[in-house]
Amino acid sequence: MWQEDRLQRIRAVLASTGRVNAERIAADLGVSRETVRRDLLDLEQEGILARVRGGAIALGDEPEPPIAVRAKVRVREKRAIARAAALRILPGQTVFMDAGSTTSLLAEALVGQGGVMIVTNSVDVATRLGDASARALGTEVHLLGGAMLGSLPATCGAATVAEIHRFRADVALLSPVGLDARYGATSFDPREAEVARAMAENARSVTILADHAKIGVASRVSYRAADGIDLLITDESALASPAMPLLREKVGDVLTA
Repeated sequence: MWQEDRLQRIRAVLASTGRVNAERIAADLGVSRETVRRDLLDLEQEGILARVRGGAIALGDEPEPPIAVRAKVRVREKRAIARAAALRILPGQTVFMDAGSTTSLLAEALVGQGGVMIVTNSVDVATRLGDASARALGTEVHLLGGAMLGSLPATCGAATVAEIHRFRADVALLSPVGLDARYGATSFDPREAEVARAMAENARSVTILADHAKIGVASRVSYRAADGIDLLITDESALASPAMPLLREKVGDVLTA
């Protein structure tokens, strides 16, 4: 069976069930598990799915995979985006950062870059930037209070949003589930969207961190219109997305990492 035929079969299974079992697909297609593994790798690079133990799960307008899964997907692109974002943060600035795999990598990139105040609802971001070496360089970290999200280690809810409104940040660095010209930056979880919306409203500028798999994707809760985004930082593969020309017309600026 040709590879494209196999990929179409896997896409069809993902569309109907949201996940694939590697052993079952191998048996159905009459190929080895190694062949299925390579096919899943190719589809993962396209942003179609995220590989998990025993198979893969679909990405898209579904609940996001656990952050432990997302942290293993498109790492090279996310790390490049994080480095590009870190270079734009200046000493003395106050910065909002929401929770996500890309902002966790941004926190990693900011270690050693002192003189910044980070306000975040992400436990992972706060932990990475709150260690002794970061504090020694003058980095101040404020972890927002509130209820814990079940889907990832982060705070949310009315208390979190109220606390955000106490701050006036220079920039909000946000990582959405999807970014679309019509619907803007979107999240699947309304609680995550509320936090991101409050951060955007209380920052002088808004920067969206989104790899190519998020471009043209609209999840179920919008929190920032495309024309309210000052800067989009993405990877070079996003330039080939059919959604990019219209996004360029809407957002303030686009930086490819």
